[in-house]
Amino acid sequence: MGLIKLEGMEFFAYHGCFDEEQVIGNQFIVDLGVETNTGEAEKSDDLSKAVNYQTLYDLVASEMKKKSRLLEHVAGRILDSVYKTCPNISNVTVKIAKVNPPLGGKVQKVSITLSR
Repeated sequence: MGLIKLEGMEFFAYHGCFDEEQVIGNQFIVDLGVETNTGEAEKSDDLSKAVNYQTLYDLVASEMKKKSRLLEHVAGRILDSVYKTCPNISNVTVKIAKVNPPLGGKVQKVSITLSR
């Protein structure tokens, strides 16, 4: 069993509960972890026997482009998309952080982590 991680993916997107966030946008950082059996890939050195990192990145990027009010909603869509596209995985964890959220004070980032 192996754990594939894509860490620190940066996106500019339009997620937030305030109307202004849907127009102005913000910076987001996404981490994705995928557990999968890597045995065949280890032996064969064949990409078709592995989970493709580019596919995972593209799935995350696609979901980050869709405006949402809640990070929970975005994270849930990412989980759904990964499971739909990569059936040979056993667990997925996604963390989405909003940088400098508009909370009325100095906050470096807020984040949500979902696992399924």
